[in-house]
Amino acid sequence: MHPQTLLDLCAELVRLTLKFEHPADAVVSHFFRDHRGLGPRERATLAETAYAVLRKKLLFERLALSGSGPKERRLAILGFSGAREFIKSVLSEQEKQWLDACDGVRPDELLDLHRHNLPDWLAQPLKERLGDQEFWALTESLNQQAGLDLRVNTLHDKREDVLRELKTAGITAQPTPYSPWGLRIANKPALNKLDVFTRGAIEVQDEGSQLLALLVEARRGEMVVDFCAGAGGKTLALGASMRNTGRLYAFDTSAHRLDALKPRLARSGLSNVHPAAIAHERDERVKRLSGKIDRVLVDAPCSGLGTLRRNPDLKWRQSAQAVQEMAAKQAAILDSAARLLKPGGRLVYATCSLLRQENEDVAEAFSAAHPDFDRVPVADLLERLLAPLPAQTVDKLCSGGENGRNYLHLWPHQHNTDGFFAAVWHKR
Repeated sequence: MHPQTLLDLCAELVRLTLKFEHPADAVVSHFFRDHRGLGPRERATLAETAYAVLRKKLLFERLALSGSGPKERRLAILGFSGAREFIKSVLSEQEKQWLDACDGVRPDELLDLHRHNLPDWLAQPLKERLGDQEFWALTESLNQQAGLDLRVNTLHDKREDVLRELKTAGITAQPTPYSPWGLRIANKPALNKLDVFTRGAIEVQDEGSQLLALLVEARRGEMVVDFCAGAGGKTLALGASMRNTGRLYAFDTSAHRLDALKPRLARSGLSNVHPAAIAHERDERVKRLSGKIDRVLVDAPCSGLGTLRRNPDLKWRQSAQAVQEMAAKQAAILDSAARLLKPGGRLVYATCSLLRQENEDVAEAFSAAHPDFDRVPVADLLERLLAPLPAQTVDKLCSGGENGRNYLHLWPHQHNTDGFFAAVWHKR
């Protein structure tokens, strides 16, 4: 494609994503449906350009002030995902000089907000919590692309065998450092046409998400509930842990999200999964299972701020008020999910948020209101589940937050995963 045409398309996609009327991934998907003639390389350039602008929106908007032409074009030039020489071939001499000047700006010459590219309501609590050095390490990582993690379906395949199969297909992968099910790929190859994918041997799933499923420790023959199943990534991991026995209920208030589980479920070979759309957390289907369930995972709806590497638009589409409202909803969901457990059962509460308001605050309020639930130190669980990893390595999965070993705290800059939190309880 001619560079000018590609730049024009990038500018149009940037314009659409910055309207913030819909999630960025939905805007990009719709744009590609309207431009079906685009090849894989053009699609990758367009998507990454739009995401680069979203990641560094405050910086690029500041730099764009010194440029000329339509604002979306200036932003697209700054965020262009590709060789600078390629894009310079269609720029005027003035634009080239402007772009060189922008590329030459050093981080230490920027104001804080242009370095971290976060709204103040989010930057402030993170800086207070992490301290200066860790805060800047986090924000630098959030402004990078996320890698690609896979989970091996251990119901039928072994990680070592899948690793060799990927290598034969020309894809270099490495075992994930923590999850015993995971593989990490440096780039983003097309996987969906490979036999290893179509037969259900792998699923795309962040290593942090895999660790959440591991904490449930679902076993053969048990009754297990994934209370906020969504598209079912953790559901499938739980089903494999159960060796396709027992009953695994996948609940969600969105039938549309559960529809995305169906093809994945068919590939996985699992027959113990029972998806069910519920109206709300106190749905009649939930009440009928009260006191009968061995293990419950509540991967609660949240701000999603731990996924900013993948979904950078969230920091501009969320607000402090929205987070506050979300925390109240999370507490209600956790309270209802807890009623499912029988004595001796395990409850896991998780989010992909970085904020204490959605994490420790919700967990500590639940503990205070439910004296019949004993909190289980997550570090103790992981030392057993992740053996033979050294205890010191496991401790690092829990030491990134308050209360020492009690909670799982995953941070993109420390663990190279999305940001995750988890708390675990045992019902007496």
